[in-house]
Amino acid sequence: MAGAHVADQMENGFTPTFTRNLWRRIVSGIILVSIASGLLIAGSKPFAILVMLIAIMMSWEWGRMVRAKRSDPAFVVHAASVAAAAVLTALNEPIAALGALAIGAVLVFLVRRPKQGTYTSVLGVAYVGFPTIALIWFRADPTYGFQAALYLLVIVWAADTAAFIGGKYFGGFKLWPSISPNKTWAGFISATIASALVGAIVALAIAPQAITYIIFISLLLGAISQLGDLAESAMKRGFGVKDASDLIPGHGGFMDRMDGVVAVAVAAALMALVVNPGAPAQALFFGQ
Repeated sequence: MAGAHVADQMENGFTPTFTRNLWRRIVSGIILVSIASGLLIAGSKPFAILVMLIAIMMSWEWGRMVRAKRSDPAFVVHAASVAAAAVLTALNEPIAALGALAIGAVLVFLVRRPKQGTYTSVLGVAYVGFPTIALIWFRADPTYGFQAALYLLVIVWAADTAAFIGGKYFGGFKLWPSISPNKTWAGFISATIASALVGAIVALAIAPQAITYIIFISLLLGAISQLGDLAESAMKRGFGVKDASDLIPGHGGFMDRMDGVVAVAVAAALMALVVNPGAPAQALFFGQ
């Protein structure tokens, strides 16, 4: 009977190893969500500090991935530029923050040239820096800043969780097997449905009159979240690494957990810039 039980577990993908890893993911996820939620509630400045620290760790992981080095001059410049961008955005100077990233990109190029990995090192400044500015910028909005930052994070959390569960339980056709063999269309669809549900809940809570608009934006951001996940998978495959690091038990590194947030935060910020750069959270929720 015990052998049959183990066989059934293995058939369904729930091997003892899978179960242990799942519990590690759950515990790590709860800790990370608790810290992020607490600092998000504490205010825009504490949240900015959290985002800055994560950005520095992602800068370290980027160097580890593209240059196979944990610390080098390019990392120092990379980390310093995104930290400066975070501080400047928190001080309500997002244009200066973009300037800090531009200077950082130039300095990384000069530090690395003509070594291998120069251009990917420069790309890392934008990859880490843009979402750093976006998240802090949204949270600093005096009207719906807290709700906007929370919404963006929850969209990604819900999409990732639904994609994992949907892909595990329903399986089916692979989304892009040459890049990420574990991702399925069932997971992608589950992610977008979960994002739409999050949008509906958010709309009912703060903007019932804009429910159709918010559900549409949520569907779009949920899909973008999964595309961001795929993009990072492609990068890791290109550099021959499984995870960006092992800093988070059961999850890999911060880049592995923030890939969807990177894509969603940048997409939402671009939309807000077009609609109403003076009030990004209002632009996100009301389209005006």
